Amino acid sequence: MFITVKVPGTTANLGAGFDCIGVALTIYNQFTFTLLENPTASVQIEVKGTEAERVSRDESNLAYRAFAKLYEHIGKEIPAIALEIDLGIPMARGLGSSATAIVGGLVGANHLAGTPLDPSEVMELAIALEGHPDNVVPAFLGNCQLSIAVGNQWEICPIPWHSAIAPVVAIPNFELSTEEARSVLPQQISRSDAIFNISRLGLLLRGLDENNANWLRAALDDKLHQPYRKSLIRGYEAVEAAAIASGAYGMVISGAGPTLLALAETQQAEGVAAAMKTAWESLGIVANTFTLTLDKQGVRQSLKR
Repeated sequence: MFITVKVPGTTANLGAGFDCIGVALTIYNQFTFTLLENPTASVQIEVKGTEAERVSRDESNLAYRAFAKLYEHIGKEIPAIALEIDLGIPMARGLGSSATAIVGGLVGANHLAGTPLDPSEVMELAIALEGHPDNVVPAFLGNCQLSIAVGNQWEICPIPWHSAIAPVVAIPNFELSTEEARSVLPQQISRSDAIFNISRLGLLLRGLDENNANWLRAALDDKLHQPYRKSLIRGYEAVEAAAIASGAYGMVISGAGPTLLALAETQQAEGVAAAMKTAWESLGIVANTFTLTLDKQGVRQSLKR
């Protein structure tokens, strides 16, 4: 028996939506879990695709750890498996690669174990493993999602996204760890900065729904994380200026970075992508740019016996 799980990459924060908004994008990692009848090891892992050589091939592999966690959670013995991973999302770039491994591992395990957990339980376990919801929730559900902690529970609110708004990602050939990106954030903020972000979050939600250019230009700004993190991303100002000059509504840091995300009208998106790439290349930085759309399905799987 085996199951193949395909999980979309994500972008999180969208400026003022720090640590609460995430968006599923049309880039993917795929995980195939096969039960082994005569195992020689607890897990056999093969990896191909983007940066495959960097992925661990033993029990420390994140997708396998998530797989094992679900079996531990339900109190069942962890079966021996072969795990094949096909990577389409670069690692440590702010596009949710770790979230795809967690969601892929949990969903694969849940199906091979006979579906003991319902989807909401699997998603809550994913949030617990990741430590925050902004990437795993859209990876699981698709679309744009707002995740709010209410006591010990999570409230998930889908955010309407106008079909004319295109996400454009520019991925540089350097990394920025989440730990480093979080280390530069202040422990306290001023009341004025809090009000600044609250107002722009409200405007962001309405702007995404209406495709209102003026609202989005203002809403993609924030004072909680980007002013501190952009100093860690070489060429930030140049890439932002190029994106806006080419017609983007604005630009934000994707997740913890260093990938930069611009939002633009669909007709302007390719020009924005080219301008962002050129701006980085003028500084000697190689970057890949992609014009994407929202993934509307989230995690998907096919089970075979």
